[in-house]
Amino acid sequence: MAGGADGAVGGDCVGGAGGAAGARVLLNTAPVPRRGVPAYTAGPVRRSAEGVVVIRAGDTISVENAALRAEIDATGAITSLVDRVSGRESIAPGACGALLQLHRDTPNAWDAWDIDEFYRHVVRDLDEPTSVEVSEEGAGVRVRFTYSTSVPEGAESSGVTGAGSTIVKTFVLLPGDESLEIVLDIDWHERKKVLKLGFGLDVRAASLSSEIQFGHLDRPIPVNTSWDAARFETCAHRWVHLAEGDYGVAIANDSTYGHDVLRTLREDDGGTTTTARLTLVRSPEFPDPAADHGRYTFRVAVRPGAGIAEAMEEGYRLNLPEREVSAAVAATASAPLVTVDSPRVLVETVKLAEDRSGDLVVRLYEASGARVPARVQLDAALAGGEVTAVDLLERSFAEDAPAFRSALDRDEDGAVRLVFHPFEIKTLRVSRQS
Repeated sequence: MAGGADGAVGGDCVGGAGGAAGARVLLNTAPVPRRGVPAYTAGPVRRSAEGVVVIRAGDTISVENAALRAEIDATGAITSLVDRVSGRESIAPGACGALLQLHRDTPNAWDAWDIDEFYRHVVRDLDEPTSVEVSEEGAGVRVRFTYSTSVPEGAESSGVTGAGSTIVKTFVLLPGDESLEIVLDIDWHERKKVLKLGFGLDVRAASLSSEIQFGHLDRPIPVNTSWDAARFETCAHRWVHLAEGDYGVAIANDSTYGHDVLRTLREDDGGTTTTARLTLVRSPEFPDPAADHGRYTFRVAVRPGAGIAEAMEEGYRLNLPEREVSAAVAATASAPLVTVDSPRVLVETVKLAEDRSGDLVVRLYEASGARVPARVQLDAALAGGEVTAVDLLERSFAEDAPAFRSALDRDEDGAVRLVFHPFEIKTLRVSRQS
């Protein structure tokens, strides 16, 4: 099992997979299903019968599979992103997605720690790629654009010059994918600059849902108070989500935390454009004049028609990449030690107790923000052992602790029944049978 949000690491948790020894199976190390394979198990690699279609019409490149269709223009920006299930367009009229923007970044103090709101006033769009390549790899498609931060001869700098950093932006779409992946390979040599990746979405979102450790929180987007104004830059872990009613768009990443979001009214059609941007890399000069110089790789995925559950899936998908192994290898792995019957309750950590007693510690949390009952099924070798609810330091609760902290019921087969409050974290300590 992969490491949890608190850095703990457990043992392998994959299910046995049948089939010929030479067959390939998907090893899912995430706490959410992936390509039809349940959490923490292994199963046959499921390929979509419908492949990826690429169409070049003038300067526009269209890529589509069974789930989505994207159009990319000559600048390397997404001009259309359609969820084929609903048929709804995600990119706002006159806006685009995956737009690289270079800002001058000169905070009043503490270069490496602060970002001041006025950085937004000076910006240059990186919209003149030096090369464009389209390639088919396996059953998927890659569309690659290369940029330089140098100002092209005769072009307007918009007050933001560049030091010639190189950025390669690659769009990746595979059969069966429900999100468009964007891989950014950056060779960064700027000074006092910040690089953003923006998505102008046709969504009237009242708040931005941002993942935090063991859950997510909602921050209002409209700026009505000084507190709202102070949230010009916010942090999130693996994903952010913007929604209008029951329709939303998820943006996930594997290695950045800074985000900003703005909402503007379109006068021509009365609609609303919500622009969400990720902060990719900065280049402060204090205390280190060469801070952040070097090579970086970022992976970002945008998924139209997504709810919170789908946003979580994308976050785990990017941060726990898929692994394919042979059926023979998968067959030697153990079955999952723990399974949960509710998709809203995630097994985040399985590890040995810190006191070296040999007890197993299982940490779970409610991820959707709702009250949820859950049945936790233990492996047969553990089902007969004693199960105790403990705190995050793996200690039993004191007698005067609220009863709900330690409340649990056991079924005849050893399964544990729990009730989770919204975003509640529960830690179970499982003692092996003597």
